Amino acid sequence: MSGEPTEQTHDVVSDDVSRETAAANVSRETGYAIRTAGDLADFPPPLDDHQTPLAVAAHQSVFYRQGIQRQTVPRPDGTRIFVVANQKGGVGKTTSTVNIAAALTELGQRVLVIDLDPQGNASTALNIEHRQGTPGTYEVLVEGLSIEEAIKSCPDCEGLDCVPATIDLAGAEIELVSVVAREGRLKKAILAHPKVGTAAEAGEDRYDYVLIDCPPSLGLLTLNALVAGVEMMIPIQAEYYALEGLGQLLSTVDMVRAHLNPELAVSTIVLTMYDARTRLAAGVAQEVREHFGDQVLKTAIPRSVRVSEAPSYGQTVMTYDPGSPGALSYLEAAREIATRGSLL
Repeated sequence: MSGEPTEQTHDVVSDDVSRETAAANVSRETGYAIRTAGDLADFPPPLDDHQTPLAVAAHQSVFYRQGIQRQTVPRPDGTRIFVVANQKGGVGKTTSTVNIAAALTELGQRVLVIDLDPQGNASTALNIEHRQGTPGTYEVLVEGLSIEEAIKSCPDCEGLDCVPATIDLAGAEIELVSVVAREGRLKKAILAHPKVGTAAEAGEDRYDYVLIDCPPSLGLLTLNALVAGVEMMIPIQAEYYALEGLGQLLSTVDMVRAHLNPELAVSTIVLTMYDARTRLAAGVAQEVREHFGDQVLKTAIPRSVRVSEAPSYGQTVMTYDPGSPGALSYLEAAREIATRGSLL
């Protein structure tokens, strides 16, 4: 192929022109805003005598998926603190926490993940060291260590930091029982961080989002998160059993709001492990949307092997396979959260 550019987009991309430049050219030439996989399906890929239709489709799919990830969104005026909780295990709390956090960084946001689960799965997915003795949430809650001293940077996502959880955290609930104001220790630590606050208070280096990953129980650790959070994100598996414990969780939220944290509100509900082939998933989704309305994200997270595989490689699906359906869904979910702003 000659070095001369042609009118066809795929030829431009195949030259030494960067993907960002090509993406901008495509946008200007076509006037077509491609933001979702649905938009991509409506956009006809260019054909080439030297490429099979399957190769063209794969080429364009990767091209536009990479373009989607580079579209930033405006930063919020101040740090938004989310607590991600559901007392039922296996509904995608940690998976949603780390992937939405990584997706938010793709959208130009600065994010802090606080791993409050003694299993440390969020730390594993973000490739953060969390062996026993590593400074983390245990030291923050029990020993009064500042969050700033416990923060580790995610090596795969620029702008994403994490306070890891170690197995030491398993004994924190017992040790905190006799501590004065034990339910407010996490909130005090978060608000003391110089990068948490409004633009006027914390400046341009502030965190835009703090996501607190809770254990699958309603103990003292989760209570600390509920007191610290302003917004609550509830991942709900698109299966019947996932709805059974939701009432108890919402009752706990009401109690926390009444006695400890009047600012707390359920702002975001995300449907996870959604299988569009089953009537059950559609029925659960409809029931959740009818009950919670606009709190439910329009984007449902599908079942995805790639999402499940990523943590075993110390990655989120956003870096493990950024073109997979799971990654694109989490990216759109993060975009919804960022663009619609706080519901408070």
